[in-house]
Amino acid sequence: MSASSLPLPDRERAALADLLDELGPDAPTCCAGWTTAHLAAHLAVRDRRPDALPGYGLEMLPGGARLAWWSHRLEDRLRGSTPYAEVVGQVRSGPPSWSPMTLPAASKAFNVSEFAIHHEDVRRAQPGWEPRELRRDEQDQLWAGLGLYARRAAGRRGLVLRRSDVPGEEKRLGDGGRTVSGEPLELMLWAAGRRDVARVEISSPPGAP
Repeated sequence: MSASSLPLPDRERAALADLLDELGPDAPTCCAGWTTAHLAAHLAVRDRRPDALPGYGLEMLPGGARLAWWSHRLEDRLRGSTPYAEVVGQVRSGPPSWSPMTLPAASKAFNVSEFAIHHEDVRRAQPGWEPRELRRDEQDQLWAGLGLYARRAAGRRGLVLRRSDVPGEEKRLGDGGRTVSGEPLELMLWAAGRRDVARVEISSPPGAP
């Protein structure tokens, strides 16, 4: 199977692993306080430690910090005990057959956004980066996966996310709020908190502060 025919999360995983190998363990990322070594350990733990998954999924909810503490402790252990190249090899090879992350539904729901975002976390923290051109079907998959990030970003004020590459397509959450326009990858990065590197345009409703 050629690389171009792989599912989108597998292509993003492979490209990210290549970049992690190329940059080494000490390169910056767009995740505050994380180097490439931190990010590689996060992805490897996510694939191989089901007991870490609740911490990732519930970190933003009340009481979630306690679960997240365990997830991050597992990452620190892996980073301290395993050579970086081996950790990147774990990222590249993907989850073992018994991991819940191998289930097609889980991959579709979580891996498309996970690997697209973290690939850009590494790319866009390096000098001279430029946005990638993704195929329409790839942007469509990212657009379909925007829901959780959009709800978090909307909060109580509401939000409109509008595709700049497909006229007339938008996601409206709540009443009013800002309108954020861009390609789906850029919107996903913005909604996931990568505000400094997301290429979007933002407009506020009349009368908004």
